[in-house]
Amino acid sequence: MVNFMLMMTAELENLTNLQPQGGCNDDNFPYHFKLKCGNCGEITQKETYVSLGETVPLPIGKGHTHLIQKCKFCSRDGTVTMITGRGRPLTNGDSQSGTYAPLMVFECRGFEPLDFVFRGEWKAESLEGTKFEGIDLSGDEFAEYDEKGECPVMISNPRATFNVVK
Repeated sequence: MVNFMLMMTAELENLTNLQPQGGCNDDNFPYHFKLKCGNCGEITQKETYVSLGETVPLPIGKGHTHLIQKCKFCSRDGTVTMITGRGRPLTNGDSQSGTYAPLMVFECRGFEPLDFVFRGEWKAESLEGTKFEGIDLSGDEFAEYDEKGECPVMISNPRATFNVVK
């Protein structure tokens, strides 16, 4: 079992607190990524997704997980379980310094997450306090105008990586 922290950054212009629509622990937010089999190294062709609101019982023992998937190449089963409480929004300060913010921890058994995809709805707020919701980052860019702050706001170049954590 290895824990992977999903870390994200983006270039934020006049925005701060970028995060999934319902917050970092949103039950309905789908985290999309590919999986690499820990046994044979095969990488899934399609992205898979997990969300906190969807769980399945473990086949052996007690408890639940968010995903059980079989490797199509070697037929080994693997699981992905989400661990809440360690994520936070990406701030303007993070963006300016090029720092990655932690978003979610995934406990993986038999798989390694790769290639996070920015899907789903995101939210952020302007430096003046205007809230922007329903942001779509699948096109790698979001641009609007903050009437209250009388300035353009933009999110560009969203990037993510998975880091091994304890």
